Amino acid sequence: MAFLSSLSISASALTATRLRMDVIAENMANLDTTRTENGDPYRRKYVVFQERGNDRNFAAFFNKARNKPGGVRVLGIGRDMSEFKLDYNPSHPDADENGFVRMPNVEVVQEMTDMMAAVRSYEANITALNAFKDMAVKTLEIGK
Repeated sequence: MAFLSSLSISASALTATRLRMDVIAENMANLDTTRTENGDPYRRKYVVFQERGNDRNFAAFFNKARNKPGGVRVLGIGRDMSEFKLDYNPSHPDADENGFVRMPNVEVVQEMTDMMAAVRSYEANITALNAFKDMAVKTLEIGK
């Protein structure tokens, strides 16, 4: 049973990491979006993770008692409320009366660093899944 729990933990991490990479890609794609539906520039998003089974309710204690696997879950997608960057470009259609354009609060270096960390996490979980698979194959070979 612990074998299947390990698979479940790695699978939940893969799913969460994939969402993180999707959000980072969305941030990069909107690097120059100065106007969204609400009229503001694009606001950077980030993913909030939590350990599965870290709840303080009856269901969490019940599942823990049944040895239900842990893992990671996504609590939600947050918005970075830091200030927008100002760029002087009086010819831009979204420029204010002083010629400044409010640009998204997305930093390329931060997004690339986050993407590299997410890719490493994804690779580590793939490696763990492959190790579990190899152990299962070796276990089945013992019975031959």
